[in-house]
Amino acid sequence: MTKQMLTAMAAGIALMAAVPAIAQQGGSTVTTATVQGPILSFSVSQEVRSRPDQATVGAGVTTTAPTAVEAMRANAAAMDKLIAAAKARGIKAEDIQTSGINLSPQYDYSNRSDGQPPRFLGYQVSNSVRATTPKIDDIGPLLDALVAAGGTNVDGPWFGMKDPDAQLVGARGAAIKEAEAKAADYARLAGYRGAELVSIGEGSFGGPQPPMPMVRLQAMDAGSAKATPVEPGQVANTLTLSFQYRLVR
Repeated sequence: MTKQMLTAMAAGIALMAAVPAIAQQGGSTVTTATVQGPILSFSVSQEVRSRPDQATVGAGVTTTAPTAVEAMRANAAAMDKLIAAAKARGIKAEDIQTSGINLSPQYDYSNRSDGQPPRFLGYQVSNSVRATTPKIDDIGPLLDALVAAGGTNVDGPWFGMKDPDAQLVGARGAAIKEAEAKAADYARLAGYRGAELVSIGEGSFGGPQPPMPMVRLQAMDAGSAKATPVEPGQVANTLTLSFQYRLVR
């Protein structure tokens, strides 16, 4: 390293050390990252809530048989009925997805006081699918149809937006206006003429409703029973923008 390079480095360090940090409050920091002026860094969040435009429900069947092959065959027949019921309610094939298949041996552990091994009962198969639909008002009847078709394990619904980014169009403008006001306030309090935007970074979080616990529903007489009530409420989508402003004299 040459003498000239060492001299330049020492001068740069001295320049940054000569200007102290101005503020650090509420997640905002002012640093001395540039010789043109200190840099103010902070983030702004905007939450948008709206009625969901799609929902996903899960349903499955569990079958037991003496052999694994028989259990799988029985389960396949039951799942065919379940999937057919979903399609009959207007669910497209591309919106139905298998979410899990499990095959396991079953044993009876209740009588082991005599030291005997557990009694083998057979094989159990659990199979489940998830179906997504834009027909929010049809979720209750859809759940009832799945149960009537033999579904024994039902979970959901999960509500969300098909295009969550579309929710954030107005939020971006609001976040930028809030950032401009915040930067101007910091500049005034720190004795600077104003603030110049240096960079913007975006991150967003779509907040769907959390999964509901698994429930078990009893099949009902379609001619007399009221459809299962479902309230979609609202889903939240949060936009977070990170800003850097340079304070100027």
